[in-house]
Amino acid sequence: MWLSSLHRITGLLLSLGAVALAVWLIALATGSDSFAAVARVYGSGWFKVLLVGWAFCFFYHLANGVRHLAWDAGYGFAPARIRATGWTVVVVAVLATAAFSFAAII
Repeated sequence: MWLSSLHRITGLLLSLGAVALAVWLIALATGSDSFAAVARVYGSGWFKVLLVGWAFCFFYHLANGVRHLAWDAGYGFAPARIRATGWTVVVVAVLATAAFSFAAII
């Protein structure tokens, strides 16, 4: 139940991240002054925290989506398998977020 709710929440937060991406792209297309202003905000420490959060949302939503594809194919419905794949999704999302954040943001 919790992972299903988290899947929906991460999807919603990814939509907000898409708005932030659109703002960045519009600033890029508008000119150097607009881009510099957005880059100043997007390069700040508090915004980097948001980027790490969006990275987690992306990796969690991706991993859980693969899990759902397996379910759609009829695999993994045993209670023990559901619990194991749920933990796998969380661990994969945390590790991928950590690796991405270390490599790209920090």
